Amino acid sequence: MGVLSSLYTGVSGMTAQGEALQVIGDNIANANTIGFKASRAEFQDIIAKNLKGILGGNQIGRGTKIGAVNPILTQGNTDATERATDLAISGDGYFKVKGSDGETFTRDGSFFFDREGYLVTKDKQRVQGFTADEKGNIVNKIEDIKFPRALIPAKGTTEIKLDLNLDSRVEATKKFDAKDPYQTSHYSTGIEIYDSQGNKQLVSMFFNKVADRVWEFKGMADGKAVTGAEEGALEQVIGGRLEFTVDGKLKSQEVTDMNLNFKGGALQNQQIKLRFGDAIDEGGKGIEGTKQYGKSSDLISWNQNGAAAGTITGLSFNDEGMLTAVYSNGQAQDLAQIAIAKFENAEAMFKVGNNRLRESRDSGEPSMGAPKAAGRGSIFAKSLEKSTVDLATEFVAMIQNQRSFQANAKTITTTDELLNEVIQLKR
Repeated sequence: MGVLSSLYTGVSGMTAQGEALQVIGDNIANANTIGFKASRAEFQDIIAKNLKGILGGNQIGRGTKIGAVNPILTQGNTDATERATDLAISGDGYFKVKGSDGETFTRDGSFFFDREGYLVTKDKQRVQGFTADEKGNIVNKIEDIKFPRALIPAKGTTEIKLDLNLDSRVEATKKFDAKDPYQTSHYSTGIEIYDSQGNKQLVSMFFNKVADRVWEFKGMADGKAVTGAEEGALEQVIGGRLEFTVDGKLKSQEVTDMNLNFKGGALQNQQIKLRFGDAIDEGGKGIEGTKQYGKSSDLISWNQNGAAAGTITGLSFNDEGMLTAVYSNGQAQDLAQIAIAKFENAEAMFKVGNNRLRESRDSGEPSMGAPKAAGRGSIFAKSLEKSTVDLATEFVAMIQNQRSFQANAKTITTTDELLNEVIQLKR
């Protein structure tokens, strides 16, 4: 009987609208949930009868049902937090995390380091990323992100670069005397190097012009730091020669003596590559580095690659998801890079609670990569992505669903009145 069918039609409408209200309520409840994506209920009609069979037309519906509840994957607002381990994704992608229940994915970047040094979520899931080798180079290997608690090893100096100007106007009249180096040299400056145990050693560099466009240099260290040297006197540890072209460019550089034998059990006969510039005789142009011009001798810049042992004093992420450690010896080293997962059909991912999702058959497998690579989103450091829920939109949808629910209820009460008339036919 058609009248009876209309009861079920009204019930289907009330059921579907009630479930839609559940979706709206869930959206409103998560208006402040980090990285939450608002969902919407999508309705489908139900066909009960085709009056003309397969010929089509003249169909009577049986009501409605919820066909799908899909997240709306729009970008949420990114708010600065100034917390070093807060991260937000701008664009496509998810953070990959791992715990006792396997691998899951999230847009919630409110991370922190636990007592074991792992970067984790609020529910102790370990964040995954590309790790770095001993030299700080990121390798294509995804592991738990963790910072080391041990000392960073000391590194003896193996290379020194010096950029000077040596005054071409001075006369080659002084003869260098190791007992009075400051008075018998044309120019002097100091540099620092590290021995194999990370001890800082001061080396004074003395330069003497010995002929037109030819200079000799000697590096002197305090005898108390040099094996077999006299304490209180300067000991020569480096010696060499520089030659320039007629227009002041560096023609050649040569180290003739190197006796770096520091005390305290450090490596004896330590070898250091001393570079003054791109010498012409070595295939360079003589433009970069040390030159001989008619102006006062001066050390423009210098650097060396050694360092003392150090402990971590600070950790920070940059906008490419790179975790960098700063050490007490002034060194900085990359430890890891956040990995971003990209899905072909992210809307089909399965929610598991705690702001986490799991891949499903329809979502496809995750494609892992670095931020900004192959369409993946970028990372905002010290930021969090807010919920995409718009309360005004949700309340309007709530009113619409409420009225639809009431209308379907009216269908049932009207049908009940019709059935009552049928019952009254027999008195």
